[in-house]
Amino acid sequence: MNYGISNLSIIPVRLEPSEKSEMVTQILFGEHFEMREQMVGWTNVKLAYDGYEGWVDTKMITPISVRTLNKIENSPTAVTSDIITIVPVNEEQNLMLAAGSTLPVWRPYLKQFSVIQDTYLATGDVIYGKLKNAREIAIQQALKYFNAPYLWGGRTPFGVDCSGFTQIIYKMIGIKLPRDASEQVKIGTAMSFVDEAEPGDLAFFDDEEGNIVHVGIIWKRNKIIHASGQVRIDNVDQFGIFNIDTQRYTHKMRVMKKIIE
Repeated sequence: MNYGISNLSIIPVRLEPSEKSEMVTQILFGEHFEMREQMVGWTNVKLAYDGYEGWVDTKMITPISVRTLNKIENSPTAVTSDIITIVPVNEEQNLMLAAGSTLPVWRPYLKQFSVIQDTYLATGDVIYGKLKNAREIAIQQALKYFNAPYLWGGRTPFGVDCSGFTQIIYKMIGIKLPRDASEQVKIGTAMSFVDEAEPGDLAFFDDEEGNIVHVGIIWKRNKIIHASGQVRIDNVDQFGIFNIDTQRYTHKMRVMKKIIE
């Protein structure tokens, strides 16, 4: 098998091998993947983080050996928490990392990480190891995304969809979520009442056919942070999300899940 890693800030992953095809997700810096199939100019990949599959421009891929893959998977990693982290490469070049990027082979005492043979110094805030205050950090990070534009397939503060938002916030607190809301809903413990929810819990919403179509993060009592048009804060109750601007319900409540212990 062949493997690769993102040595770019963002790699778009498309449904079909074409620039005109819709973007279904993004690979952030430091995330690695399996290369499964190749066509002229395009490679089908399966992301290690969440198992998502799609097509990427082959020129954007940095191949890695099995030895490097094993080193990455058996070493500590850190996740960037600043909206943008500027990492110096040399006197003329920088890496620009979006929030939620992976810093492979993390050396916490040196604040260094490595991609293949290159070692970099992390200059911003990173999250690493087991967290005692995971809920507090989840809300702190979620609020940084306030007003971030909605983007189908997006996973960054410069464009994010509803499940990309919840996935990346949970990545920062060390909890892996699937990419799509319809899969995220299968994790955790369901709650019977809105009043049971704590900051950082997830709320899921369905359509008329019962399909899960939206997810958001509970902030405080009867408030939710979610990506709809942009990352915004609205009211939430047992009926669903009540948009504070339009003064109407926009999403129908299905279930709330407790995933953070």
